[in-house]
Amino acid sequence: MDQVKDELSSVFEALGNDHRRDMIVLLSIRPRSISELATARGLSLPAIHKHVRVLEAAAMVHRRKIGRTNFLAIRREPLRLLQQWTNQFSPWWGTDAESLDNYAENLAAQTTDKEKKR
Repeated sequence: MDQVKDELSSVFEALGNDHRRDMIVLLSIRPRSISELATARGLSLPAIHKHVRVLEAAAMVHRRKIGRTNFLAIRREPLRLLQQWTNQFSPWWGTDAESLDNYAENLAAQTTDKEKKR
């Protein structure tokens, strides 16, 4: 259980940056070279390598060297873990307004009941 929490925390940390989220989107389409990712995001190679290291630490990508070029491909298991975590809330999902409206109505009803008992 703790391992899953650690993995999930790593995924959230990795996806907490818009450059890395965009990299995951690009890699979900097809593997790409690190140079391609740098160009697509308008980042220098040192900057893109920092983002790649975070994604690798979260096990979200794997790297393969072909010739002199490093290519990255997405690893889907961490995204499945994230999907499983968010799916646990789906039975309770309604609209934000519904949830807040229901809460406000219940709170108002409780307050009215308390006043009537006095």
